[in-house]
Parts: sequence; C-alpha cells; structure tokens
Amino acid sequence: MTTRIARLDSRALLRVSGPDARPFLHNLLTQDVETLADGGLRFGALLSPPGRLLFDLFLRGEADGVLLDVAADRRDALLQRLSMYKLRAQVTVETDERPVFASWPGVAQGFTADPRTPDLGGRRYGGEVAATATEADWQTHRLAVGVPDPTADALSDKTYPIEANFDLLNGIDFQKGCFVGQETTSRMKRRGSIKNRMLPLAFDGPPPPFGAEVLRGDLRAGELLSGRDGAAMALLRLDRLDGELTVEGRPMTVRRPGWMPA
Repeated sequence: MTTRIARLDSRALLRVSGPDARPFLHNLLTQDVETLADGGLRFGALLSPPGRLLFDLFLRGEADGVLLDVAADRRDALLQRLSMYKLRAQVTVETDERPVFASWPGVAQGFTADPRTPDLGGRRYGGEVAATATEADWQTHRLAVGVPDPTADALSDKTYPIEANFDLLNGIDFQKGCFVGQETTSRMKRRGSIKNRMLPLAFDGPPPPFGAEVLRGDLRAGELLSGRDGAAMALLRLDRLDGELTVEGRPMTVRRPGWMPA
C-alpha cells in the first residue's frame, strides 16, 4: 500500500533548550525525558496538580534541547505554563515554526515511528516534504486505528490521562518518579480504579454532535467525542459496554482496537 503523508496544521512546536532543559521537563511531564536520546520520540503529557489532562505532547530529543509537539491552539498556553514553572531553571522556551508531518501506513523515509502504536505510522518535523494527503485523511486513519486525539477528545480539564488511554499508548512512565499529577495517576493505575476509557464507536452516517449522550437502554453509558462519517471516539463506562448502545436513537457498535488489551 502506498504511504501517504499529511501536514498537520493542528499541531505546532515549542523548543526547550539550555543546561537544565531535560531535568526541568523530566520533573513536570508524565514521560521520562532524562533518557530520551537525540532523535528519539516519546509521547506524554503535562497534567494539572490534581492529575487532569492539560496538554498532550510528543517529545523529540535534540542535541541541545527537547522539541515539544503540541496542539497549535494550545501552544501559547503551554509556553505560558512552562514559563510559570521555570523559576531559576536555566532553560529557554521558545516557539519553533517547523511544520509537523505524519505518514501512514508505515513510516516514510525521514520519519520517526509514532511512539503510541506502530499502526499509526510516523511523524516528522520540518524539511522539504511533499504532502500526498490531507489532515482530514490523517484523522480518518487515526480513528480507524482507534487512538484518541487528546486535544479534540478531552472534556475541558476534566479528563484523566488514563481515561484517554495514555497508560496503554506509552504516554506515562510509571517508573520515572515524580511528575505533576503523579499521585492521582499512579493511584488510579495501582488500584485499578479505572471506570471510563475512550473507545471508538462505529455507526452509519455522519457523527452525532460532540457531547451527545451514549445510552445502554435507559442507562447513561458515556458521551460522544470527536468523529467523522461512520466513526467517532467516545468516553464510555466500562461496566456498561454489554448490550446495545445508542446515541440519539441510532445504534452504535464499540470497536475495541487491536492495540488495547482485552
């Protein structure tokens, strides 16, 4: 199958550099930054102190710093948040105007494998790249793989990273020690108190509106998030997946991704 490449204008870059760049980010993010190799790519997040999801991130190691791939409409907010945490750390946080590209299926030459799951393909930052597909095509592929878009699917500042499957998509290093929101995140994982997860739904026709209620009979089973024709992501109660699900009277089928354990 021919590899497709799309420019992701919904994503933008920040660059964190300076002598303290890696320890500074390591103490804040859900991912291990200290061991991130130059050219390596990892997936992670910056959480609120109570453990809610604020920013989903890709981290690319560079010789003199770390490149952060964040939602374009959240880049300024992340820059402000990191500047607030900086205090006396010897770091510089600045915007980087290189474009973000995705390739699929597979990893195109010059791209790095998506750290969430190989099924997603690869990512690249900057360079002369000819796009052969649109970002809408990429979003269709993402939904087909069953991976949430934390920016599009997060419910304001209410979503926990485990609900967005960060623990299953290599987005949290539970061995690294402290990070902002670590106590709540680790407790949820350790106690197995995970009541909701984002899962893809299949249906006929256009998607219902964001936030539409998912029902199992008369019981609330969750709510619909981002979607396209025939597919959408939903935040669902794990104890109410058995039986027929509907949204606005339309039947919905849960499609458990291959990367997700039974």
